[in-house]
Amino acid sequence: MERPEFDSLLEEVRGFWSPLPDKPEETPERLLSALWHTAAGVPVSVERAAPQDLPPLDAAAQARLCGLLARKKSGVPLAHLTGRQAFLGLEFLAGAAALIPRKETEILGRAALAKLDALARQRGPLQVLDVCTGSGNLALAYACYQPAARVYASDLCADALDLARRNLEHLSAGAGLRGRVEFRQGDLLEPFEAPPFLGGCDFVSCNPPYISAVRVGQMHREISQHEPRAAFDGGVYGVSVLARLLKQAPRFLKADGWLGFEVGAGQGAGIVRQLERNPAFCAVETFADAAGEIRAILARAA
Repeated sequence: MERPEFDSLLEEVRGFWSPLPDKPEETPERLLSALWHTAAGVPVSVERAAPQDLPPLDAAAQARLCGLLARKKSGVPLAHLTGRQAFLGLEFLAGAAALIPRKETEILGRAALAKLDALARQRGPLQVLDVCTGSGNLALAYACYQPAARVYASDLCADALDLARRNLEHLSAGAGLRGRVEFRQGDLLEPFEAPPFLGGCDFVSCNPPYISAVRVGQMHREISQHEPRAAFDGGVYGVSVLARLLKQAPRFLKADGWLGFEVGAGQGAGIVRQLERNPAFCAVETFADAAGEIRAILARAA
């Protein structure tokens, strides 16, 4: 199967593809290229597939590609078909056990990494917590890009933690992460209710569920039918987990330690006002998306 066949299949993809705001990296061309590589036995994320030459497909691989296209047309997320998703330049394993890492979460990731870099220059070795870790994308990005960081991460879901641990092994070969990342099961900060975490953390990170319960079931079928509801459902108003995080985090932070978290569109201003009134914090920094919406917040412990 060569380029003419690719172009023919591309017309088929364009016929059923529709853009998703939370997956701007997906286009018909990239989608087909990623599935082509996957069918050939060399799965890559949609971002990694784009610039690569198309590998040859034998008859069995052609059949696999047709099957993958049929599943994509039925609404299965692309990352579940390839088993790969890029995040902050790293290639992660992806699956139905956890939220697929999103571009919008890179806003928090970049802000956190900049803060960790500044803290490492000031303090040397850092202790970092990442809760609601899901596939481990933030926790592992911190460890990959900041050698001074010892990262502990938690999630309530055992299946998500299994995926996170597989991502640790997936990334460790070239990144020297073994011994610097540890995953624990539990609700938010509960797995760390002991020394040396209480009052001993330089940075606490979280990408919490922040969609209202009513809206979760109304989301695109790629989300509502294929990704874990717990990764999105933030309660009646969408901020129940965030409220608990803001209450719990100060007990774990050092003086002048930082809390960093993602918020949904429209939530940022209200959360900032809460933080400014909260005596546990003494400074707030916000980070917006291309539309000017606050999507990540950092707050410094008093």
